[in-house]
Amino acid sequence: MSRVPGWFGRIGAGLTEVGERLDARRAAAEKDDDEIDKGEDAGTDSSSSSLSGPSPAGTVAHVRPDPATAVPWGMRVAAEAGWRLLVLAGTVWVLMRVISAVQLVVLAFVSALLITALLQPTVARLRRHGFPRGLATALTAILGFVIMGLVGWFVVWQVMENINNLADQIQDGIDELQRWLLNSPFHVTEDQIKDIAKSLREAVGANTEEITSAGLEGVTVIVEALTGILLTMFSTLFLLYDGKRIWEWTLKLVPAAARPGVAGAGPRAWRTLTAYVRGTVIVALIDAIFIGLGIFFLDVPMAVPLAVFIFLGAFIPLVGAVISGALAVVVALVTQGVFTAVMTLAVVLAVQQIEGHILQPFILGRAVRVHPLAVVLSVAAGGMVAGIGGAVVAVPLVAVTNTVVGYLRSHSREAALRQSPGPHGSTAATELPPATATVPKDSVPPTPPT
Repeated sequence: MSRVPGWFGRIGAGLTEVGERLDARRAAAEKDDDEIDKGEDAGTDSSSSSLSGPSPAGTVAHVRPDPATAVPWGMRVAAEAGWRLLVLAGTVWVLMRVISAVQLVVLAFVSALLITALLQPTVARLRRHGFPRGLATALTAILGFVIMGLVGWFVVWQVMENINNLADQIQDGIDELQRWLLNSPFHVTEDQIKDIAKSLREAVGANTEEITSAGLEGVTVIVEALTGILLTMFSTLFLLYDGKRIWEWTLKLVPAAARPGVAGAGPRAWRTLTAYVRGTVIVALIDAIFIGLGIFFLDVPMAVPLAVFIFLGAFIPLVGAVISGALAVVVALVTQGVFTAVMTLAVVLAVQQIEGHILQPFILGRAVRVHPLAVVLSVAAGGMVAGIGGAVVAVPLVAVTNTVVGYLRSHSREAALRQSPGPHGSTAATELPPATATVPKDSVPPTPPT
């Protein structure tokens, strides 16, 4: 009985020793894991351990990684770009809503800018000949508006003079077209033609109420048009007379850091707009003259009003030329027959091909050249936003934006080069720009006399 306590004591001592060894191994393994975790989470683990203090003996602090590091890099880039695009889209949407609310004012001011770009060189020329600024502005504005008014009056007068004869010719053309369809290889019967005419009459009769309401709305359209014309005239006068001061006041609204770039981009944008408007007027005038002469010699009625419509349609690139040319072909078809319509189509296509490949590159130049896809998309977007007025101003807006963006990009690049440190030591000689090199006096050409 006396040996039992000793035996239990030895077993207890052995178990204690085994437990201590297991604890030591466990502590060593946990220490190794803790060091690995600390290597992976260097920043977060060090900060958290400094704030919480030393952990108790036998415990290990498991620190979770930063959520930003758990998200893949590509997803983080997409999220950063996504919310910025959402903010930009919201800004554009709000801006478009504001423009839609004051659409008449915006279109009037943009039209005034286009007219000012057309008339401003005349004001500058009169100023160089000694005319005061007010007198030069008044003479140019009066002459410009009188010419525009005379063109509008001439078109209306020609239409009213030829409307009766045109109606008779259209009726004769429809009868001739009916006879041609009956004898054509399309196997169109007289009953089918009568059914088509009956359907058209029923459609017109069913939509009489809508047509009447559209006619009543025409009064509102006329009032808005007169308001827009008056706003355009006043805006043009002030832009011609005080355009420089208006631009200087606008520059004061720009932040000081961006003011040098905007001040340099403004004159270049104005030169682009002036070149676009003057070039478009010249191209449209050439189109109207040659197409008008062609349809005049083909005995197409209302040749002069059609030529004026072709001139006005040229201000809507691509789309306007197609619509005005199609109008001339349709008038030739219903009044003179198929052969005259085909000849009119040939004249229109020939003049437009010469315009697209020779006149526009030569007159407009590369400074205002816009890709055809950009032209189509901008005209479509402008038409959807603001109708015909939006389609007219869309392409010059794109051309001016292209010029401004290109200048601002080059300006920021030059500013970055000026702020970068220059070369030092032996590299300064190799990096010296050619303009600062010494040139022999004999190799410098003489300055031409002015």
